[in-house]
Amino acid sequence: MASGDGIQIPSRLPLLLSHEGVLLPGSTVRFTVNSPRNMHLVSQRLLKGTSLKSTIIGVIPNTRDPEHDTDDLPTLHKIGTAGIAVQVVGSNWPKPHYTLLITGLCRFSVSTLLKERPFVLAEVEQLDKLEHYTTPVTEGATAKGGELGELSHKFYQAAVQLLGLLDMSVPVVAKFRRLLDSLPRETLPDVVASMIRTSNKEKLQVLDALTLEERFKKALPMLTRQIEGLTLLQKTRKISPEKEKRVRKGGALPGRRFNLEEEAEDEDGDDTAVLEKKVHAAKMPEAALRVCLKELKRLKKMPQSMPEFSLTRNYLDLMVELPWSKSTKDCLDIQAARTLLDNDHYAMDKLKRRVLEYLAVRQLKASLKGPILCFVGPPGVGKTSVGRSIARTLGREFHRIALGGVCDQSDIRGHRRTYVGSMPGRIINGLKTVAVNNPVILLDEVDKLGKSLQGDPAAALLEVLDPEQNHSFTDHYLNVAFDLSQVLFIATANTTATIPPALLDRMEVLQVPGYTQEEKVEIAHRHLIPNQLEQHGLTPQQLHIPQDSTQNIISSYTREAGVRSLERKFGAICRAVAVKVAEGHRVAATDALTSERPALQGDKAAPPEMPIVIDHVALKDILGPPLFEMEVSERLTLPGVAVGLAWTPLGGEILFVEASRTEGEGQLTLTGQLGDVMKESAHLAISWLRANAKTYQLTNMGGGPDPLEGTDIHLHFPAGAVTKDGPSAGVTIVTCLASLFSGRLVRSDVAMTGEITLRGLVLPVGGIKDKVLAAHRAGVKRVILPKRNQKDLEELPANVTADLDFVTAANLDEVLNAAFDGGFPGIASSHTQPQLTSKL
Repeated sequence: MASGDGIQIPSRLPLLLSHEGVLLPGSTVRFTVNSPRNMHLVSQRLLKGTSLKSTIIGVIPNTRDPEHDTDDLPTLHKIGTAGIAVQVVGSNWPKPHYTLLITGLCRFSVSTLLKERPFVLAEVEQLDKLEHYTTPVTEGATAKGGELGELSHKFYQAAVQLLGLLDMSVPVVAKFRRLLDSLPRETLPDVVASMIRTSNKEKLQVLDALTLEERFKKALPMLTRQIEGLTLLQKTRKISPEKEKRVRKGGALPGRRFNLEEEAEDEDGDDTAVLEKKVHAAKMPEAALRVCLKELKRLKKMPQSMPEFSLTRNYLDLMVELPWSKSTKDCLDIQAARTLLDNDHYAMDKLKRRVLEYLAVRQLKASLKGPILCFVGPPGVGKTSVGRSIARTLGREFHRIALGGVCDQSDIRGHRRTYVGSMPGRIINGLKTVAVNNPVILLDEVDKLGKSLQGDPAAALLEVLDPEQNHSFTDHYLNVAFDLSQVLFIATANTTATIPPALLDRMEVLQVPGYTQEEKVEIAHRHLIPNQLEQHGLTPQQLHIPQDSTQNIISSYTREAGVRSLERKFGAICRAVAVKVAEGHRVAATDALTSERPALQGDKAAPPEMPIVIDHVALKDILGPPLFEMEVSERLTLPGVAVGLAWTPLGGEILFVEASRTEGEGQLTLTGQLGDVMKESAHLAISWLRANAKTYQLTNMGGGPDPLEGTDIHLHFPAGAVTKDGPSAGVTIVTCLASLFSGRLVRSDVAMTGEITLRGLVLPVGGIKDKVLAAHRAGVKRVILPKRNQKDLEELPANVTADLDFVTAANLDEVLNAAFDGGFPGIASSHTQPQLTSKL
């Protein structure tokens, strides 16, 4: 093996494919052998060999895990290390494997692979010679030798400096000292790179360096980095000599990764010092800093066994984690924001305009406080999703807090630290989660807050949602003020009726009405259908839903303000088509097996043609018969029926009113689960009709002038299982009773809303847009509204106003004239009555 020329390795070497580490010349590394190739190498060469030559093997770094060894030989690294196996240990637990202790001798390159099984055997070319290590670098060397000598001297000095930072009582460090004194300096790059903490990638760089100059240049930065790390540790920690000895003991040993933060947190004595640094680095306000330093002073004097120690420590951890001064920079590109909002959401013009206004003002004044917006509208119109889009538009973090069913004020304000298990409220927890002090926080379902013995959470939100107070919001757990003025709060609600007036006053309410049929069609083809196709693994080349089919689904299978039910219908269609597509794939896969035999009766049909188009026949097969029909004209076939418009938290709806009369004593019967307000509207309508019976030529069953004389009236609101209340059914009840008493039919395409007075005036009501959209969905052509609600028509889409005929009425005369074909008898004479001007 050895000669006068130096180390001489065999020209043919068995190769050990190493996945664990990199063997460098002069180092000793322990390898675990468990792959088939490496196991055969050990059993057939190392265990059966008798000469020293048979124990020399080549170690090649392998990037693939040997446990997943396959018949294909992986691409071998171009450079390897010849080593001598000084120890072989076998074991059968947990599975058969060998452990080898190998000392590196020299580098080699693989010339030719001779065989791959049962182990790899290759013809190699030796790269390192012994004289490379023994030739001293003198002062009178060549220019290149002078540079090499300078590098070797610098490396030696760095190695001595590293030894000065380590504990000489450790055996490995003492061995390092002896090697430094006894070995030639030119061997140091390989030896030192194998001892200090380096990655396998860095060791490969040293292995691939074929000249001494390259090795010194590769290994010197690694050694310098280790020295700087240990020096920084000693300067930062200022620990006792005993602790310093323990740190030095493990500082530069193989297998120990140097990490300043982990080392600094190992010892309990230094824990408070690190915490104190974090407190000062948090850049919190002066009041909060004083509280933290006071708690930190108490923590230092407190034994760890005290229960209060962990409580105080958790409090300080939260204080340093809160984003007192961390914020994100707003993206103030208005044109890009407009494009992003338009791509994410169709319609919602009012919401988009408000966001763009905020961006514009923020661009002009950087210190603008975050507004408190409240999106009010029926479910399924996109209130929550538009909140996420606003966060993306501004480039801010987003956090959602679900308030539905919350009935404890501590969920908002937190618990005081005197209680066991105390914690901060959801607002502070959300800020800790997003780690910035200007996120977009969505308070979902703020109208569904509860109230219990634990307090009123809606009252706890008063300070959070007040732009003039939330700059000093005080959580019970923190007990110091936190600035929420830069947070953009967005609340969502289905109705403002259940929101306390004081809380509603602090928010800027933006109404989000339901969608028109045209908007739903556009939303379906822009967002809903592509989303459902993706969720069900389909493509537009497999399923096509025309716009006519979408309109059919909207009008016949859904009747809602939002689009949730519509999306579920598309999901049902996609599932039905997925079955057809899957069956088609199976049939196509078996065609090759069945093509050579004649077709038999009962064979599966051929795959469906793509794309599968959904028409009205397919809709009936998948979704069943239509759920909704145009029932307005069908219901108005007898006198005593009228159509009203109602508002619900789920959107607008049409409301039928039916009346009948029988012989009796003039009693009025009301059915349909009516509230007190609607009962009063019915009594108002009866009183007004009795007072104006002569004018409108209304008679009772016997032909008398009093409509109620000898007559019982039954007024019914269908859908009796649904509770109904509100002031907007007055004009509908009057029209219904006028139809009953006169025997004339109300127009079959008219719907109405409005509150009445005893003098016959029509007063304005709310929810006009939702009610008009409900009338449009139901196929109504004429809508009667209070005259003072004419301003609300400006918010309606142009296509809705084009389809509908609006009649604005100031009194009941105009209502009856518009509700009946050809007007109503007695209208002309009634105009002689003095007109009253409302002073409300």
